Amino acid sequence: MKIHPSHPRINPESQQRFASKVLALTGVLQTTLETSELISLFAKELSGFVRFDGTSYQFPELKIDISVGSLTNHSCQYQMLVSGEALGEIKLYRFYPFEEHELETIENLLSGLLYPLRNALLYHRAIQTALIDPLTGVKNRSTMDDAVLREMKLARRHGTSLSVVLLDIDHFKRVNDDYGHLYGDQALRAVAQCVQKTIRDSDLLFRYGGEEFMILLSGTGPEGSALLAERIRQEVESMTPFSNNDIRLTVSLGITSLRGEPDTTDLLLERADTALYRAKQGGRNRVEFA
Repeated sequence: MKIHPSHPRINPESQQRFASKVLALTGVLQTTLETSELISLFAKELSGFVRFDGTSYQFPELKIDISVGSLTNHSCQYQMLVSGEALGEIKLYRFYPFEEHELETIENLLSGLLYPLRNALLYHRAIQTALIDPLTGVKNRSTMDDAVLREMKLARRHGTSLSVVLLDIDHFKRVNDDYGHLYGDQALRAVAQCVQKTIRDSDLLFRYGGEEFMILLSGTGPEGSALLAERIRQEVESMTPFSNNDIRLTVSLGITSLRGEPDTTDLLLERADTALYRAKQGGRNRVEFA
């Protein structure tokens, strides 16, 4: 079912009562622009009107997937819209079916979520635009230093491993010079997508600059990072990024792992860069470990 700002199921007798509830709910929800916090807050407020066990919210365009509580066997789901703009899908779950009057209450109160949710999505999109490289869709350089520092602190606190992989597309300038920048852009996107599909969800991929990428591997030591780097090298070498051209791409990779308290972000990246340089000097399309 689609939910719009005003919903026809509100009968005249209930109009004023629900209008005040929706207004109060909207006021509560406008206290945050964080999508996950907003959905949790809405679930908490809604639970005062309807009994349910859990809720989920998805907005694939921004890769938002939120779950709160237990996702049980009975559910009701709603596509949310404001002025023709899709705001994603929300589902409510419980162990037994929802009754008609409960669905009416849910639908009416959902109208109080629409505008706060739209504001939260606009905020999320603005933040993502500032942090994401527009060409490749991966994280940009401006977010990298903070991420490395954060992961180093976590690794030391919990006594876990941390590795860094620097990746460079071999002979990238030749692709641009021989085939044009449209092919070069397509090559960058293809490599970024290939790497993103190969690494884990918990690993972080950044566009380091030009044709270079950096991968931050939390909980991964020298052996695991070497295996992953080799798998990435093979995946890139075997892909066919251009449907109308048999251009093949290869990458060189340099790896290092966190070495303890004296290590800094600069030292970590410097070692990875040195290993990458050795890989390129050694003939390219290879992995070197610092």
